[in-house]
Amino acid sequence: MSQSWKPLPDGLSEPARRLAEELRAVKDAHRISLAELGKRTYLSKASWERWLNGKRLITPQALAGMIAALDCDGELLTSLLRQAEAAREAAEGSAPVSEPVPAPVSEPVLAPVSEPVLVPAPVPVAVQAWPTEAPVRSAVLGRAAGWRRPSALLAAAVAVALVLAVSLYLHGLNGGTDAAAAGLPATSAEAGAAPLCQGIGCAGKDPQLMGCENDDHTLLTGNVGQVVLYLHYSPRCRAAWAGITEGAPGDTVTITNRTGWQETALIHWGYDNYSAMVDAGPADTTLRVCGHQPGGDGCLPLVTDPAARAATMAAPSPKAPSPVASVPVTESPTPSATS
Repeated sequence: MSQSWKPLPDGLSEPARRLAEELRAVKDAHRISLAELGKRTYLSKASWERWLNGKRLITPQALAGMIAALDCDGELLTSLLRQAEAAREAAEGSAPVSEPVPAPVSEPVLAPVSEPVLVPAPVPVAVQAWPTEAPVRSAVLGRAAGWRRPSALLAAAVAVALVLAVSLYLHGLNGGTDAAAAGLPATSAEAGAAPLCQGIGCAGKDPQLMGCENDDHTLLTGNVGQVVLYLHYSPRCRAAWAGITEGAPGDTVTITNRTGWQETALIHWGYDNYSAMVDAGPADTTLRVCGHQPGGDGCLPLVTDPAARAATMAAPSPKAPSPVASVPVTESPTPSATS
């Protein structure tokens, strides 16, 4: 079905404007609504509204899904997308960059010395060089030379710095031993890097780049024909994502949460892929994973309260996910991603 389109924003580049017009023409030619377009591509209606109205540049993944679902000139659309991305990068790179202004360097002010002061030379002391001593000692010596103080004060400053450095080092050794003996929690470096996002902050982001796969719990697996679908969940990130394997180019998997937020993974080449994340933080979260391939469509069972389900599972190995049993897939010729 055709519709009355809003005027495209004035700030669009020419390739982006042409791409939006071509996308609108494809939708109108197939006489489908935005909701039907979202259903066929396993993407949300809101996302298609933004792309077709020029509010956002369509993603390569979404464009590939449209080309696979609808009869259209994929080569033309892909070319226009590349031109629009190049125009956006050129516009971002042409922003003026202010030259850094060097800070003024003030000349050191030397205190006048009326008469030379004769002091005995310091007695050299053999001190063992601890690993953490060198930076402190060099900093103190540099400042003492700049001040041009008498050598007696210099010797005192060096002695204080050495004592302080050795004390801190020994305290660190004892503190670490005491902490280990007391069974205190490991540091963040020992326990693994903290995730870079949580909950709604993870929505639309890559689970690997955000560190969320470090505690990945595979809540469900199932088959749609020969394709294997996965529902992944990270308790630390409070986010979930979908995976697909044993597939072929053109196969997709979509994950949808209770709010209707969807993320889709399309196999461009090879046989597997995974989606971006959706928010799984609220206590009433529900998650659904659905797959699409030429042999048919299907969805894994609806998962409620993924945090409680993950709590009953063994902690995953750092290099391999916890094994889970496969579950039956609900076959549906026209699945609803938001059901």
